[in-house]
Amino acid sequence: MLDQSYYEKADEIIQIHGARDAALIPIIQDIQSEYRYLPPELLSYVAKKIGITEAKAYSVATFYENFSFEPKGKYVIKVCDGTACHVRKSIPILERIYSELGLSKEKATTDDMLFTVETVSCLGACGLAPVLTVNDKVYPSMTPDAATALLQELRGA
Repeated sequence: MLDQSYYEKADEIIQIHGARDAALIPIIQDIQSEYRYLPPELLSYVAKKIGITEAKAYSVATFYENFSFEPKGKYVIKVCDGTACHVRKSIPILERIYSELGLSKEKATTDDMLFTVETVSCLGACGLAPVLTVNDKVYPSMTPDAATALLQELRGA
């Protein structure tokens, strides 16, 4: 069960966008921005408040890959593995990050909720390959050593 403050924040967000079914996506985007994930209990709450079925709300939230029902770390690291990045050795960068953080494909978030690591098909920065982002800030021309230095910098921030 979520703390009451989550529901109060959801009410604020609903008020901003209006309690109507067409506002579902912006409402859940704002909720996810606030908490770095979409708490399932809040999705059900929002559905009820804007007058749609839970099934419809869940079908929208699961259709878009951007929404996550799992809590994410303070720093969300997305490592590109699209063609340009893959050819320029993005996998050794990903492996180094996994090793440094004790993560894997199966375990994407550190226990201290500081880091979440995801692979993505393309970040749209092919000319800067290999590339990764941290909370949507682009880091071009990465190497495994540069990734280690970046993690150390983020830990100290």
